[in-house]
Amino acid sequence: MKTFQRTSLSLHGDSERVLCRLFIPGEEELINGHSRIPQVLQRALSLKEDVVVRTLHTVEKQFESRHKNLKGQFDAHFRAVAHLVKEPISDERKALIGAFFTQEYALEGAAYFNPSIVPFPNEGEEDSDTLRFILSVRAVGEGHISTIVFRSGFISSDGQINVDPASPFASTRAKRFTVLRNRLVRQAALEAGVDSADLELVLAMLPDKFTPEDLMASLTQLDLAGVRHTPSVELIRAMDEIARSSYESDFPHDSDLSERVLWPVAPDERRGMEDARFVRLEDEDEPVRYRASYTAYDGSSVNTRVIETDDFQSFSSMPMTGVAVQNKGLAFFPKRIADRYCALSRHDREFISLTFSSDGYHWNDVNPLIGAEQPWELVHMGNCGSPMEIDEGWLVLTHGAGPMRRYCIGALLLDKSDPSKVLGRLPEPLIEPTEEERNGYVPNVVYSCGGLVHQGRLIVPYGISDWQIRCSTVEVSEILSSLK
Repeated sequence: MKTFQRTSLSLHGDSERVLCRLFIPGEEELINGHSRIPQVLQRALSLKEDVVVRTLHTVEKQFESRHKNLKGQFDAHFRAVAHLVKEPISDERKALIGAFFTQEYALEGAAYFNPSIVPFPNEGEEDSDTLRFILSVRAVGEGHISTIVFRSGFISSDGQINVDPASPFASTRAKRFTVLRNRLVRQAALEAGVDSADLELVLAMLPDKFTPEDLMASLTQLDLAGVRHTPSVELIRAMDEIARSSYESDFPHDSDLSERVLWPVAPDERRGMEDARFVRLEDEDEPVRYRASYTAYDGSSVNTRVIETDDFQSFSSMPMTGVAVQNKGLAFFPKRIADRYCALSRHDREFISLTFSSDGYHWNDVNPLIGAEQPWELVHMGNCGSPMEIDEGWLVLTHGAGPMRRYCIGALLLDKSDPSKVLGRLPEPLIEPTEEERNGYVPNVVYSCGGLVHQGRLIVPYGISDWQIRCSTVEVSEILSSLK
């Protein structure tokens, strides 16, 4: 499209932004081996005290400018091995032992790509023509572990896109605990074949979000009241499985948005959290909140999970179930349609399908919507983020792979009240890799996890060849006039 404009925005991963990770000698990433903790501890405990003090001073001098709380990281990593230390030792030796079991990790060192963009939580902007936004980014570091990081910025009244500088610090340090959702537990238990008679009694006493401890306390209350005797083995087993796969992360209030790193926690995401598609939900009878579908990768298989947040400080993560989430690429609509949650799916890797859910977590109602038609999308196609509501319907960004696995971004329009009706689609790509965009970590790819519409213009941040992020804009009217 001739009027599609590439902006000057260019974002790269910063190899100087590093995390402190627990380091276990002998159990390095992707290397099978045995822990050498006892041997390292023995040598650390045999050091003379003056050597300990001098070495710790040197380490702190070399690294404290790269981390907000280096001493706290050393203390946390010492606690991981403290049970093996059988003698009283100085605080300095504890800190140095923590340093021996710490390594820096450049979370953005390998790749930085696949952004999604959403409006910032309301802050009462004085200039209504200016829109603040949050950009989520997939960052990849050593061992090809994917994490989710954030940037903030604003679209000025003249349409310029500005991204705030990222903090030099990055951290995964957050309060983490298991969190369960009432609707999720009920449906997961039913799908696991657990008799729900006891479960219904308990869930009626619990709020929407609760912990496994809250659940067991409620079961105990029923026991004391003489309503029932002991929890069924099947119920306890089902609750344990759900608890291990659901969690919440609360970052400190005083941390900058760009410092907060969503790091893999659940077993099914241990090798990465990929391609988060954030969307702002604005249903009339519910407070504004944000949801993102993302791909959880455990090293051999993928699962689709959901992140939920109100403020981008506290995040809940949990699995989803159903036919429609059996592959990558689920994208939520920003509101319910006919009182049901709606999403786009590519569960069969062939079609973009439409799927519905009564609770937003279980997606079994799925129907094919469109398939590949043009050469540039012939190999496979899917969405490039959540549908965007405009007066004419739902504007959807798509991606397609063609010859030489070259990725392009397209667009289509769905009916607003009945999104199963396709009103039109672009016959040619909206964005395709230019000569300078085709080289990188994964060549010949342009890909987005979500754009937004502001003042009649479509803003599309996109990854190029999995190593850099750029942004393009186009008038929505130009897209509509080109639909077939």
